[in-house]
Amino acid sequence: MIRAVVFDVGECLVDETREYGTWADWLGVPRHTFASVFGAVIAQGRDYRETFQKFRPGFDLYAEREKRAQAGQPERFGEEDLYADVRPALAQLRADGLWLGIAGNQTVRAGHILRRLFTDDVDLIGTSDDWGASKPDPEFFVRVAEAVPYAPEETLYVGDRMDNDVRPAIAAGMRTALIRRGPWAHIQWTSEDAVRLPTMRIDSLTELPERIAKLSAEEH
Repeated sequence: MIRAVVFDVGECLVDETREYGTWADWLGVPRHTFASVFGAVIAQGRDYRETFQKFRPGFDLYAEREKRAQAGQPERFGEEDLYADVRPALAQLRADGLWLGIAGNQTVRAGHILRRLFTDDVDLIGTSDDWGASKPDPEFFVRVAEAVPYAPEETLYVGDRMDNDVRPAIAAGMRTALIRRGPWAHIQWTSEDAVRLPTMRIDSLTELPERIAKLSAEEH
């Protein structure tokens, strides 16, 4: 049975369209150009951070985040950036008695924002900066497993990426759900691994309660 559900952040809970647009603005390049290069980089299976190098060689993402903050333009997301299915899905999963968590590759600043947004909605909010380990590092999922009060096989990790979410979560013994939104999911969706490996594939988070209930019934 699945007793716990843990969510990735970017393109799972949070629509990152606006945030990546502000990075294009910071770099001084048209937003459609930045988005096109971004898509090409990840379609080739490369690290998305290489996108920044295309426009500014030697670009240090962490250092630039600090420069943005000092310039009064810190990373920011809010209720308006959450996908529309987030609140109803969390409410139904909570009503169904599931333990809920949020864990993703996020900064300390983003962690503070998440805690403000989801104070009463989840049981755990953990970030890569909190834990000193970033996905797909197996240590990240060790930290998730340590924080969840159930066994890995009773935990469903929900994310939009095969490389950062599904494969390492499976390696940690967890169940997985691949959600089709954001650039990674749409690019990877028809790959053999994306069809074969996830426990479930979904188009909306609101599918989760029924899918989890059905799976649990089948395994009883």
